[in-house]
Amino acid sequence: MAEIVLSSIAKDIVRRLVSAAVQEVGLLWGVKEELTGLEDTISTIEAVLLDAEEKQNHNHQIKNWLKRLEDVVYDADDLMDEFNTEASLQQAMLGSEMTKKVRTFFSTSNQLAFRHKLGHKIKAIKERLAVIRDDRQFHLEERHEESRVVARREDSHSYVPEEEVIGRDEDKMAIMKFLMDEKIEENVAVISIVGTGGLGKTTLAQLVYNDETVQKNFDLRMWVCVSNDFTVRLLVEKILKFATDKDLKNMEMDQLQKELRKEINIKRYLLVLDDVWNENDGLWLSLKILLSNCAKGSRIVVTTRSTRVSEIMSTVEPYILEGLDKDKSWSLFERMAFKHGHEANNSNIVEIGKQIVKKCGGIPLVLRTIGRMLYFKNSETEWLSFLEMEFSRVPQNDILPTLKLSYDNLPSHLKQCFASCQLFPKDYEIDVEMLITVWMALGFVKQSDSTKCLADTGREYFRDLLWRSFFQEYHEEKLENAKCKMHDLMHDLTTQVGGIKSISVQPKRKTNFDKSTRHVLFNFHLDSSQQIPTILFQANRIRTMLLLGQSSSTGQGGQGQSVCDVLVSSFMLVRILDLHNLGIKVVPNSIGKLRHLRYLDLSQNEG
Repeated sequence: MAEIVLSSIAKDIVRRLVSAAVQEVGLLWGVKEELTGLEDTISTIEAVLLDAEEKQNHNHQIKNWLKRLEDVVYDADDLMDEFNTEASLQQAMLGSEMTKKVRTFFSTSNQLAFRHKLGHKIKAIKERLAVIRDDRQFHLEERHEESRVVARREDSHSYVPEEEVIGRDEDKMAIMKFLMDEKIEENVAVISIVGTGGLGKTTLAQLVYNDETVQKNFDLRMWVCVSNDFTVRLLVEKILKFATDKDLKNMEMDQLQKELRKEINIKRYLLVLDDVWNENDGLWLSLKILLSNCAKGSRIVVTTRSTRVSEIMSTVEPYILEGLDKDKSWSLFERMAFKHGHEANNSNIVEIGKQIVKKCGGIPLVLRTIGRMLYFKNSETEWLSFLEMEFSRVPQNDILPTLKLSYDNLPSHLKQCFASCQLFPKDYEIDVEMLITVWMALGFVKQSDSTKCLADTGREYFRDLLWRSFFQEYHEEKLENAKCKMHDLMHDLTTQVGGIKSISVQPKRKTNFDKSTRHVLFNFHLDSSQQIPTILFQANRIRTMLLLGQSSSTGQGGQGQSVCDVLVSSFMLVRILDLHNLGIKVVPNSIGKLRHLRYLDLSQNEG
């Protein structure tokens, strides 16, 4: 069941309520008393939220109390946004001609009516909060959280992608031997790397794929993430896009087949199909036929958790990837858990660490995340408490609950940032700067240092999560241009813990909808307002609208404009509005009514 994380939001509401700007405007508008009452009420609640969040999974009363509180806290957050926006507009009245135009664009028609309405809203939210506060039938302790963003990390531990992989040399050589085997008769031979999640199947495939000897042996190398999207057409599109960097979504299947044959004809290629789940042997046979028009010596490497997939797809014996042995597990763990990558001087901590490693089952992802979490625990008492009070409750080799222990030890603001990544599909290559902007727009990034801009603080958040192994980094570029991915088990964890109420809209599929849904992503090319499920228009709390499936906007014309007009006019609380690649020329004036809007993407349009 998804967890509810409200402490960071509530803390930010209190911070804004006590700010000098809000107090001054509140006095001017005659609502200072109401604001003070709201601050007192929400401060009382905020003081116990950290304790409630920690206990919610073991106490249904607390869980239900938080659930009742959730919508009211978000409504209070929306109210503070509205208040701050209106206050800023009042200050803009004294500004330049440009700011006056902005003011006119956004201004309220009747300021007195707005202030009266605002006073009633503040009072109503305060009363709702007070009822929930007083209805608490259990004890919660007041707790305060200190920021732990990279606080103890030395310079040698700043963000660096983990280039070295421990304990996979023999596995790498075994796969390379298959790739180079000249005795194999088939034009295309297939091997599957099969094993449980977190073992490093993808990492092993990357090691082989990027090896210099392998690169020299093939005319063409292609890498495709498959996941649950195993349709012949989609895979052919992905293969061709990787090989040619062309967008071929508008092509008929016959044309795609011709393009594929032309691309691989008389070439010796290496194709990695990463994370395959679909067990339909008919689909695989159809794809294999299309991939057979090539030079002898071509190879396909498949990574999968499914033994059935490995049996269907392999032309040779599947390669069963095992966990790391005892010594290699310890080597990886000590690199993650101890400063400078060497074991601690305290022999008792080392012994506790070895007991923890034994229970990790040789799974690299678990060793990394648990090791990074323990890096922040200084004392023998903390290590022993984790082993006996937390780790002992998790069944052996149960990976997701083990990973959740690392999540549980995150500060609340990083929990929000991590959970928000459920907005992105599995295997999606996330633009890091865009992700940080999303966090900022949703209010997850807090100003911790007056000399540092919010974006730099957001980058620190990302580096911290990356360093703790919640993300995987695939590019060596500067962070400002970087792309990242999330391991599919980590993505599963975002769904388990993330109480951010998001939905993914798929073409021709029923949308599982809740009226309190706050975040929506379209995971396909949206080119008509008719593709927007009508049920979405019942949601009055949507904060995020992302278009992650947009491809070429060529030929959309007025249809893309209709999508823009509908999205702009229908969701008044939206903070993140993605209108990229719709083929639009103008933005409707009604966008001026979006008082909460913080991030607007108009890139790749015609204007």
